[in-house]
Amino acid sequence: MAPELNVVLLVVGRVLFGGVLAYTGLSHFTQTEQMAGYAEYKGLPAPKLSVLASGGLLILGGIGVTVGVFPVVAAVALAVFLVVSAVAMHDFWAVPDEDRQDELNSFLKNVTLAGGALVVAASATGTWALSVGISPV
Repeated sequence: MAPELNVVLLVVGRVLFGGVLAYTGLSHFTQTEQMAGYAEYKGLPAPKLSVLASGGLLILGGIGVTVGVFPVVAAVALAVFLVVSAVAMHDFWAVPDEDRQDELNSFLKNVTLAGGALVVAASATGTWALSVGISPV
């Protein structure tokens, strides 16, 4: 594959992956009360704080991946959050039958995104084209 195409794919992939996660984090601040209610329903401790903290993590992690600021740390943090969120918030095995498919879809989405975040973390250990280039690794 031509090097130019690799750069385009990497940048577009970072913008799509990190940008969508950062955008998702914004809803944690614009819909805090609704999300906190759902978090409380799911049994999360300190639901409002959990919603705000997870929103901050999504925004910072998404920006980190998108622009290349501590991209390995950002991607691993996103992966951990996504797995924890999948288990804590999308417990398809413990919901009534009428909710099972929706929760399973959300669970699988989070697990899939966590896998993508780990792929991003693995690719971020080298030099990234068109990135800020701030990284401890």
